[in-house]
Amino acid sequence: MTSRRIPKPGPGFLYGLYQNRLRRSLDPAAVPQHVAMIIDGNRRWARQLGLETVAHGHRAGAAKMLEFLRWCDELGVKVVTLYLLSADNLSNRDRAELADLIEIIADLAHSVSAEDDWRVQHVGSRTGLPGRLVKALADAEASTTANPGMHVNLAVGYGGRKEITDAMRSIVAEHHAGGGTMEDLAERLTPDLIAQHLYTGGQPDPDLVIRTSGEQRLSDFMLWQSAHSEFYFVEALGPDLREVDFLRAIRDYARRHRRYGG
Repeated sequence: MTSRRIPKPGPGFLYGLYQNRLRRSLDPAAVPQHVAMIIDGNRRWARQLGLETVAHGHRAGAAKMLEFLRWCDELGVKVVTLYLLSADNLSNRDRAELADLIEIIADLAHSVSAEDDWRVQHVGSRTGLPGRLVKALADAEASTTANPGMHVNLAVGYGGRKEITDAMRSIVAEHHAGGGTMEDLAERLTPDLIAQHLYTGGQPDPDLVIRTSGEQRLSDFMLWQSAHSEFYFVEALGPDLREVDFLRAIRDYARRHRRYGG
């Protein structure tokens, strides 16, 4: 009589158990309201795999960001900001790579806008962006403006210093148009007023900023808004980010005592 061999649970099975346990352990009340993500390491990922161009890495990173948004939505995160293309990238990236990246971001904007009931917003400057990308971002915004679900900011052509500069210019122009004097402006100028004129005006500041690839720097991302944010750095390259990594970041955030500058 032949005995039946019962297969042992593999690493995928154990990983799933651990992931589910992590998810169940999270207190919904402790989930951050706004999560910002700096996706990094796409080029390194492509080169390590010996792929023909780094565009493969950027495309894999974009696909991972769509997954990341779904993870956030499932946990009840209200606002997510993805740092996809900095203002500096427009001048310091190889032309061929930049052309590929622009197409990939345009495709991602379309995919995000077609997902469930999310609302999409472009945060950043249109200066220097090609018309195809500007249209893709505008279409994504227009088609989702009435959606009641998770708010997704796509930071494209974005720079933190430029954002603050643009906010100040907007305040000065608005004040001048109203007939105000410089003395009046000095009295009116407050952190709240500046915040209202940022690209993200009216939104909550990010509670948690995550960056992939092990790099530990802001790279001109949300300099004003992240003044009191918590930071979490993941060693995984962008396309290799796992849901377990994300859940660990949320668990770590929930365990911290936020002191808001104290």
